[in-house]
Amino acid sequence: MFEASHLHKRFGAHVVLEDVSLRFAAGRLTGIMGPNGAGKTTCFNLLTGRYAPDRGRVTFEGRDITGLPPRAIARLGISRSFQIMNLFDEYSALDNVLVATPGVRRRGFAALADLSRDRAVLARAREQLARVGLEARAAVRAKDLSYGERRALEIGVGLAAEPRLLFLDEPTAGLGTEGMARIAQLIAELKSSITLVMIEHDMKFLFGLADHIYVMHWGQVIAEGAPATLRANPWVRRSNLGELG
Repeated sequence: MFEASHLHKRFGAHVVLEDVSLRFAAGRLTGIMGPNGAGKTTCFNLLTGRYAPDRGRVTFEGRDITGLPPRAIARLGISRSFQIMNLFDEYSALDNVLVATPGVRRRGFAALADLSRDRAVLARAREQLARVGLEARAAVRAKDLSYGERRALEIGVGLAAEPRLLFLDEPTAGLGTEGMARIAQLIAELKSSITLVMIEHDMKFLFGLADHIYVMHWGQVIAEGAPATLRANPWVRRSNLGELG
């Protein structure tokens, strides 16, 4: 469904990614893990158009999307969340989702007031809130939600764009045990209906959900495979990436 081939990226004299190749199969959850500074988020930014690669190629469903801007990539059916949450704090949870709907994206931000009276659009937005467990919090401003609810809302915003492929960047960042359990349940439910790619620092969390995992270090992919394969990988077991549990 999505393939990146031989990606290179440098900022000044600092090489961040070197010859990175990844493939994401439709209907599966693919994980990307590695220590801080491994190049994971930079890789996400190349895949979703935030940066253009210095060399390499990115294709989605057979179409070359290398270097396309984020807006153009989003229109093709690709959405993402961010490690640092990107919400409209003064807007309600429902309005945050409405802003991300295809109708508002096509017609511009000013269309929000008109769409808020459109029953079909409102119903669809409420469905997305229900998917992430926030239907009862629809009228609450984003800044007044708990941290875990804000994490869930950002996933709901990503889903509101009706993507075929959703990138999640560190969805458990800053969450406690209870919050991580809720996000794990949510992602497990989403796996049945959407293709997912997830950066995650918590190995136990990722190994419990992913179908295939890429391990990055020093800006390169140094191992890949199913969780069971990586559990047996001597380098991964000796690495300082965390505990497999």
